[in-house]
Amino acid sequence: MARTARRKRSTVANRAIAATAALLLGGGGLIAANFYASAGEGWSKDKQPPAQAENAAQQMSTIDCPEVANAITDVPEAARAAVDGELAGIDSQITEAYQKFADQKAQIEQDPTVADNAILNPLKDKRLESFGKISAAITGAGGQQPQGLEALAPCTLRAQAQDPAASPDPSAAESAPAEGQDAGAQNNGQASPSASAPPAAGQGGNGPDASDFVSIKSVRPNVVKPRKLRQASRGSFTTSCGVNANKKYNSDNVIVAPGVSNGAHHMHDYVGNQGNNAFASDDALAAAATSCRNQGDKSTYYWPVLRLQNGQAEFDVNADGGGKEGNAGKIQTPNEVTLKFVGNPTSKVVAMPRFLRIITGDAKAFVNGNANANASWSCTGFENRQLKDKYPICPRGSKVVRTFNFQSCWDGQNTDSANHRTHVAFADANGRCQNGFKAIPQLQQRIVYRVPPGPGFAVDSFPEQLHKPVTDHGDFINVFDTRIMNKMVSCLNAGTSCR
Repeated sequence: MARTARRKRSTVANRAIAATAALLLGGGGLIAANFYASAGEGWSKDKQPPAQAENAAQQMSTIDCPEVANAITDVPEAARAAVDGELAGIDSQITEAYQKFADQKAQIEQDPTVADNAILNPLKDKRLESFGKISAAITGAGGQQPQGLEALAPCTLRAQAQDPAASPDPSAAESAPAEGQDAGAQNNGQASPSASAPPAAGQGGNGPDASDFVSIKSVRPNVVKPRKLRQASRGSFTTSCGVNANKKYNSDNVIVAPGVSNGAHHMHDYVGNQGNNAFASDDALAAAATSCRNQGDKSTYYWPVLRLQNGQAEFDVNADGGGKEGNAGKIQTPNEVTLKFVGNPTSKVVAMPRFLRIITGDAKAFVNGNANANASWSCTGFENRQLKDKYPICPRGSKVVRTFNFQSCWDGQNTDSANHRTHVAFADANGRCQNGFKAIPQLQQRIVYRVPPGPGFAVDSFPEQLHKPVTDHGDFINVFDTRIMNKMVSCLNAGTSCR
């Protein structure tokens, strides 16, 4: 379906983001990391006032607003553009409120009523106004008025408790065997980082913090795969679309916020379709160039960029979606991107409809909870150990791995849904599709990075999501031509490996 283009610019105030501090090992390697703080806050762990240091675990760290999109599941097609635009506007309201909170954090700590008067109450009023416009658009197009939205209007401040047990153990990571290395091998005489290493990036800023990192060696193997039945579709289809070496980035999201500039409030990497931006219609995507080796694959694959928080300014340091919104540091180009489609362990698969849209993971999982969180983090050589809510500290010689396994069951009718989720679903624990859904090829996306061992990297996020690993997510729009999609289905159902 074609998408109506509507432009809405972010009005977020510009904030300077600074990153400092790196620990150099005796062997010359960069190991850990940085403070990632707003220039206006300007304090580090060692410079907090005594009372503030004692109560750091209970300091307010972000704004927590109930998710609205998941409550709006029935939107007439004629109202979809207006509703999407209002939902994107609600995200911008939260971004602006978060930045007011960050700018006034010291005052709020002294007088909590400042938060109510200057931030939370005005935000509630704006949300109620947007809810009214959403209801009017839906009822005006013949739909039923959404119920219960008013209860979602109030937002709160959230205290982020620190978990000492979850603090990273760089020495454990350094002593772990590298990929392909014997367990008893040494680290070539490299010194382990000292206990006085700076905390992870983000303490005093908008994240992440030390408790968001954990040594992969401390994680038990936890990958469980359903048993394949006789009628399983056992094949695979791999498409090669590069690693975004041409640096196609933007902070749009044409699935969630079509026609809205900076609808994501964070930068995305793109491979495949080269025409993806907020204003790309289905026809525009079909006509665009592709980075995929197979020119019959014009699908678009995108995800939040990963940054090394080393104090280096990027091209977007003063841009919406970048430094203006707390996304700072050097963007890392992946070493590898593998895009593989696999079958279903219990049945044959059917073709995906063209322009099917799938989002996996939840960009707001830090405040929404883990119900839709789905991205996993691991290290090469340890991929039977997967993390959802922690970044991995990988041993020297091992690389960081992000994995996205997309939904593989389709309702058989729709290429999208009002909340961009209910038209597709995950198979159950046994691999079966439920509720009359049909099994489709499952996209398995694996992204590998070579980053310095230890804390010091993070994905881009909405500002109030604090760069938490649980907010990682991936987006896909199917723009395979019919011949290639049919080939994919045949390969999966026949049990062959194809490209």
